[in-house]
Amino acid sequence: MRCFRGALRGISDGMILRTWSARATESGAAQYCAYFDKTPLPELRTLPGFAGALLVTRPLGELVEITAHTSWESMDAIRAFAGEDVTTAKVEPEALAVLTDSDPAVVHRTVVVSG
Repeated sequence: MRCFRGALRGISDGMILRTWSARATESGAAQYCAYFDKTPLPELRTLPGFAGALLVTRPLGELVEITAHTSWESMDAIRAFAGEDVTTAKVEPEALAVLTDSDPAVVHRTVVVSG
């Protein structure tokens, strides 16, 4: 399923990747991809410290796993977006409506080699 036209632009060593996953039916995954492209992605692009995003999918039994990777210049930039509890996923009700389930928490990783 191809559903996203973005890229991680200008990712470099020291940046932070914020990763979140969810599961959906194939129809729900397609709806979520369209939603992501239309709503959160344009909003993210306006935020200081946001560097880019990838939305990837893989088959998972009868469902599709959706994983969002966003890249950020710093934890301060993530905090400005997510609030003080940076580990809690920010998922809007419109998104939850098309997902079977979603992870309540995100994972942050520091980029150590980029190319």
